[in-house]
Amino acid sequence: MNTLDTILTRRSTRNYLPKLVEKDKLDKILLAGQFAPCGSNTQTNHFFVVQKADILQKLISLVESRFATMEVTEGMYSSIKNSIERSKKGGYIFTYNASTLIIVANKKDYGNNMADCATAVENMMITANALDLGSCWINQLRWLNEDPIILDYLHTLGLTDDERVYASLIVGYPATKDGLPIRTMPARKGNEITYLL
Repeated sequence: MNTLDTILTRRSTRNYLPKLVEKDKLDKILLAGQFAPCGSNTQTNHFFVVQKADILQKLISLVESRFATMEVTEGMYSSIKNSIERSKKGGYIFTYNASTLIIVANKKDYGNNMADCATAVENMMITANALDLGSCWINQLRWLNEDPIILDYLHTLGLTDDERVYASLIVGYPATKDGLPIRTMPARKGNEITYLL
């Protein structure tokens, strides 16, 4: 695929095979993340690549338990509301059983932290599609990035006191008939363009 086709055919994958992504593919995905644009070329993103089952399970359990303590409020963003409601029911797996979670952190007092993490995640998702892997943007750790229990655990994994999580993605082999990501190209229903030529 050419670059534009790789971008246009990338779709979120939420069903994965229990197969680990190989290190050579992970290295390419992370290289794409490292070469994403960043403010003033600061290069302050911190990537955590999680494939260890016990760490993934601990994060899943912590995220579910923390969302389960929250209450839905009027006007709340629908995905946060969904995370709370599913956590209260039990069995909430925010990683969709993907074999790999890539957490992207940055300096909490840096004004471009979220933008720099976002460009890195986009580069990594496009690269995953080029490698016939599925991916999906994951927000739950960002939504909980000031939660003291989540922070304490992330510190044990190497997050520094001056960092917070601003984006994450899951990567893996899609559980589809052909084992490839779904690459349909539905019509756009938003993202208005105004030309001022």
